Amino acid sequence: MKFRLTRNVFTDLAIWMVGLGLLMGIAFPLLVIAMGIPSYLVLTPWFFASSIGAGMLVGAANVGLARVVVCRPLRLLGERMRFITDNLKEVSQDGDLGDCSSDQCFLDCDSDDEIGESGKAFNHLVEELSQALETQRAVKAFTEMLSSHLELDPLTDQALEQLLRHTGAGGGVLLIENDGDMRVTASMGLRSATGLASSDHVRRALRTGTGQMLDLPEDITLEGVLTDFRPRQVIVMPVLYKQVPLGVIVLATAQTFSDDQRKRLDLLQQGLALALHNALVHDRLQRLAALDPLTGIFNRRFGMARLHEEFSRSIRVSSPLGILMFDLDHFKKVNDTYGHLAGDRVLVQVIRVARLVVREGDILVRYGGEEFLAILPGATKEDAAKIGERLLRMVEETSIADGHQNIKVTVSIGVSAYPEMDAKEPNDLVRDADQAMYKAKESGRNRLIVA
Repeated sequence: MKFRLTRNVFTDLAIWMVGLGLLMGIAFPLLVIAMGIPSYLVLTPWFFASSIGAGMLVGAANVGLARVVVCRPLRLLGERMRFITDNLKEVSQDGDLGDCSSDQCFLDCDSDDEIGESGKAFNHLVEELSQALETQRAVKAFTEMLSSHLELDPLTDQALEQLLRHTGAGGGVLLIENDGDMRVTASMGLRSATGLASSDHVRRALRTGTGQMLDLPEDITLEGVLTDFRPRQVIVMPVLYKQVPLGVIVLATAQTFSDDQRKRLDLLQQGLALALHNALVHDRLQRLAALDPLTGIFNRRFGMARLHEEFSRSIRVSSPLGILMFDLDHFKKVNDTYGHLAGDRVLVQVIRVARLVVREGDILVRYGGEEFLAILPGATKEDAAKIGERLLRMVEETSIADGHQNIKVTVSIGVSAYPEMDAKEPNDLVRDADQAMYKAKESGRNRLIVA
C-alpha cells in the first residue's frame, strides 16, 4: 500500500502531519465533551479554532523535528555518496579513492535504527570498494613491473619486493624449480634462505600445487627493518602456470594475513606465474643460443662476450685474469682413422676432463673446431700455468673407447694472463695465448708454453 502523495518524502510527511493535526483539532472538542466538560463551553468557534490551530502547530513541529533528527543524517549520507562518486571519476587514473579519509568518507553510526543500519552498510560498502580498488591498483602495478622484466633474477627481485608491499608481509623468499632443483632466486628480510629449498612445506606445496598457512619453525628467524621479529603466520604458496608448478612463494608476517591480503596474493600469483614462465623460456633459449650443442660449453660468440665482461671487471677491481688456449693434437688423424662420430666423442671427453680441472667460476669456450679457450677469473699467470699443466696431464692419461679400441689424445696449451701481459683489450690476451699454443705445437705438441 502506497502512502506517497508527492515526489518529496518530507513534503508528504508535512501533509500527513498537518492533516493529522487538523483531524486531532477537530476531534479534541468532542473528546473534551465526552470527559464531562459542559458543551456550551466547548462548542464555540474560538475553542474549535484553538484546537485545530494547536493540532496543526503540533503537526508542523513534528515535521520540523523530523527534518532536524532525520534529514541531517540523510543529507550527510547523500553528501558522502556524492563525494565517493566524484572520486570514482579519478579512480581510472590512480586506482584509489583519492583523499578519502575517515572524516570525509565514513559516517558516524550512533543509532541502532534503520538510519544507523544504512550508515553501517554505507561504511562497509566504502571499505569494500577501497579494498577492491587497492587490489586493482596493486595488480596493475605488479603487472606493469612484470612486463618490464624478462631476465629471471631482476624479475624475481622486483616481484618479491612488491609482494611484500602489497600483502604487508615482513619478509619472504621466492624459489624457482628448474630441471628438478629448487633454487632461491630472491630473498628479503630473511637471514638465511638456503635451507628453505629443502623444506618439507616447500616441497609439499610444489608437489601438491596447494598453498599452506603455518607457523614458522623454531630454527628460522626473520630479520625486520630494525629488529628481529617472530612471525605469527607464514604463507607457503606454489606459483602455478596452467596447473604446472614453477616455484614457491614464502611470506611471513608478525601479525596475521587478512582475507583481503590472501585474495590479493592469489591474484598477484597468477600474473607472476605467466611472467616466470616467460622468463624461464627466455632463459632456456638464451642458454641454447649461448652453448655449443656438442660439448655444452659456451660457443665462441657468447664466450668472447663473457671474456670482455671478465676483462672489464679485472681492470675495474684490479684483479688478475688468466687465459688458456688449448687444441687437440693431430685431431684430423683421429677423424680420418676412427670417423667423425668417434671424433665427437673425443671432444666431449676432453671437455669433461677440462671441467674437472678448472675451478668453479671458470669459463670454458669452444673457440673453433678442436680449439678451446678457458677463461680463469682471478688467476695469475702462475695459477693459469698450474691449471694448464693439470689439464695437459689428465688429457694424456685419458682414453676414449671406440669398439674394441681405445683412442688416446693429447693437447697443446698456450697461457697468457693480465696484468702480467700488457693487454689493452681482451683480444690481446687471446692473441698471446694463441701464439704460445702454436709455439707448443711447433716444439713437439703435448706441452704448455707461457706467453
